[in-house]
Amino acid sequence: MPSPIGVLGGTFDPVHNGHLALARAACERLQLSQLLLVPAGHPWQKGDITDGRHRARMLELAIAGDSRMSVDRCELERSGPSYTIDTLRELRARVGAGTPLVLVIGADQMEGFDTWRDWQSILHLAHLGVARRNDAVLVLSYPLQAFYNEHWARLEAVHADACGHVVEIDMVPHDVSATEVRALLRAAQTPAGEVRLARIIPAAVLDYIRAHRLYT
Repeated sequence: MPSPIGVLGGTFDPVHNGHLALARAACERLQLSQLLLVPAGHPWQKGDITDGRHRARMLELAIAGDSRMSVDRCELERSGPSYTIDTLRELRARVGAGTPLVLVIGADQMEGFDTWRDWQSILHLAHLGVARRNDAVLVLSYPLQAFYNEHWARLEAVHADACGHVVEIDMVPHDVSATEVRALLRAAQTPAGEVRLARIIPAAVLDYIRAHRLYT
């Protein structure tokens, strides 16, 4: 069985250190051969977002030097709304039936997982790797809890099968969001704001944002 490939999607508007902490935890805990970061094209649950070319480039700058990670532009190149099920179908066709795929999501995404298109079919294409922060309690609807319990497995299951399991990824919480980053960038710059930005976003990404006057 080939080593698993991870898939981490999102708007990444912009990418910040919380995203990168999740990506690194997934690589290490799941022993991934590679992790594909997939910037959303036209996410149906989001409003206006920054041009995908900028978001993809910021991702590339953020992961530069980490050979485990790469940016996959499949959703940016696909027309229409971006649905995870379509992305997984495309990736499954690309890697073949025998390679394990792991869709990496946060606990908050798991709590709304039953609002995703064809959510019950996702495990036919990939495993789910759910990030758990400090043993935080998942608050799931009854159907989601039954789904979670039925498919839960230990981490090593992602190396034994190509898809079908829900596994948990332990990670240290990072108190940062893209909303906070955007707010700091729009605000009048203060020494405290500059220090906070330096702590929550990679320097190369911050330089890119300012060079292209994003979020102002």
